[in-house]
Amino acid sequence: MTRSALRTRAKATPGQRLLGGIGEILITLGIVLLLFVGWELWWTNIDAGRTQSQVTSQFVQDLNMGSPGASNAQGEADEDFGTAPITTIPDGETFGIFYIPRFGKDFAHPVTNGVGMDVLNSVGIGHYPDTQEPGEPGNFAVAAHRQTHGQVFWNIDKFQDGDKVYLQTRKGFYTYEWRDTEIVHPSQSEVLLPVPHQPGAEPSASMLTMTSCHPPFTTRMRIIAYAELESWRPADAGPPQEIADLVTRTMEN
Repeated sequence: MTRSALRTRAKATPGQRLLGGIGEILITLGIVLLLFVGWELWWTNIDAGRTQSQVTSQFVQDLNMGSPGASNAQGEADEDFGTAPITTIPDGETFGIFYIPRFGKDFAHPVTNGVGMDVLNSVGIGHYPDTQEPGEPGNFAVAAHRQTHGQVFWNIDKFQDGDKVYLQTRKGFYTYEWRDTEIVHPSQSEVLLPVPHQPGAEPSASMLTMTSCHPPFTTRMRIIAYAELESWRPADAGPPQEIADLVTRTMEN
């Protein structure tokens, strides 16, 4: 190779240097983006899962101190305990555990009052403070992420006829049965009314409304799953048969 060729190869034009710099920046941004996506899709689930386990354990300890031995009891499926009492929800506190068999055989997640990111990104399931409480006529509404941060409501679109949703509080176990699922725009807050979509209507039933983003990995729409309170069991009567083993494992952790 001649000296003139070496000189030509060694010296880059200003345009080449600019393109090279832009290329390096784009590569760096691509790496940062990949790291961010990995953090969102992987690490936030691990971190939130750890936090949710800790919150569940703490709530379980409080339950065990308040009603020792209740978690080991199990009654008949057709027992009737009358009208469900209202569980008062303290501001900003964890007040229950959801068991949803359709979401997985080990699904047991805490629910806390509030739907701010401090709740949804860590504890997982949050209660809309302006909606009703468990057992109260009206709409007990909750929210959770469908992906990232534990993706607690990932399977919210999988409900089928007859599916149950169980809520354990200090009062006992509330059993809800799934009724319907719909997709709405984020602005359609009427799904949180005491009677969804019916402003001013007087509620006659106790509803559970579960909300999350739709479709997965977007916030473009909202998916809403409705369930109706079917029955309840006081704490000392033990859990419903379908979740008895899971409740026992959860209470022993």
